[in-house]
Formats: sequence, structure tokens, C-alpha cells
Amino acid sequence: MFTLYVDDHYFSPYALSAFVALTEKGAAFTLETVALGAGEQQQPAYGALSLTRRVPTLVDGDFRLSESSAIDEYLEECFPAPDYVALYPASRAQRAKAREVQAWLRSDLGAIRAERPTEVIFDGLKAAPLTAAGQQAAEKLIAAAGALLPAGQTSLFGAWSIADTDLALMLNRLIMNGDAVPARLAEYAHAQWQRPSVQRWPALSQK
Repeated sequence: MFTLYVDDHYFSPYALSAFVALTEKGAAFTLETVALGAGEQQQPAYGALSLTRRVPTLVDGDFRLSESSAIDEYLEECFPAPDYVALYPASRAQRAKAREVQAWLRSDLGAIRAERPTEVIFDGLKAAPLTAAGQQAAEKLIAAAGALLPAGQTSLFGAWSIADTDLALMLNRLIMNGDAVPARLAEYAHAQWQRPSVQRWPALSQK
């Protein structure tokens, strides 16, 4: 039995990624929430669990692991394909590209994250028009996603991967606010958002 620590409002895109990974693997787990707004993540009790004092944090017996992409990769090794759903493509090159996408989405496009917080997706927030920096980041995201996504497909690598969930979420920051996104990318994000493991994320049922 795993325990996954997530934010108490279920707004964290990174907690969502780890939740989807656990759900896809069919792993038994419980959710525990951390009140980020109240600073609970900085308290000694949570610091004893999480090296980074962030969410998500996964607890597996005596083992603790933070950072969502690390959690995703750990679960892939705990529950390997073909006996379990694969989180990453089988091809070495495609696995590397999936990790590239995950790392990029977590380290870049800060203007989108600031101007289109996940409250847009999970709480119906309507944000102000993008600033010049936000528009530049949106154009970068759209160009990269368009280059990555094969024509006529609704997954990056011919079959679902956890990178699809992460990319769809970033696109949905724009789409669900009503910002202009090419139709094929909007269709991709919508298709990814209907995946049962994503729809089980508590924030979607609380809207």
C-alpha cells in the first residue's frame, strides 16, 4: 500500500501526474493532503517525509520519494510492462523524448504557469489576457506540441504515456481559459483529458 501526499485543493499538476501513474499501474494507494496555503509543507512532520517539502511525495514502506517525474519512473520500475500498463514508450529513443517533455514542462513556460494557474482547469477560473511574456510562452508551447504530435494521432508516441497527461494539462491551461490553440492540439488535449485515470483525479469530481 502506497501513500501519496498531494495538495489539499488538488490543484497541483505534479500531484496529478503521480496520481495518474499509480492509477494506471493499478497500485493500491491512499491519498493524504497537505495544506500548502497554511504552510503545512514547511512543518517538521512533513519535512521528515519529503526531502523537497513539496507535493507530491510518495511513501512506500520506509522509502519516501518526492518530485513527480521521479515518482513516475519509480512506479514504472516497480510495476513493469507488459504485466502492467506502461507509463513510458518501449523504444529507448521515445522514452528519452517522453522524459524530455516531462522535464521541459516542469522547468520552462513559467509565464503560462503564472498567468494560467491550474485553478483555470480545476476551479473554473477565468484569467486576464496573456501578457507579452505569456503570449511568447504560449507560442513556444504550441509550436513544440505541434512538432511533437504526429498528424492524426491523439498520443505522442502511438500509445498513451504519462508525458501525454503532462502535456495535455499544460495545453489545457490555455484551452480552458478560452485562449487560441490549434484545433488538432485542442482535440489531443480533450482526448487525453477523458482518460479514466485522469478523470479520477479528485479535483475533477469536485468542480
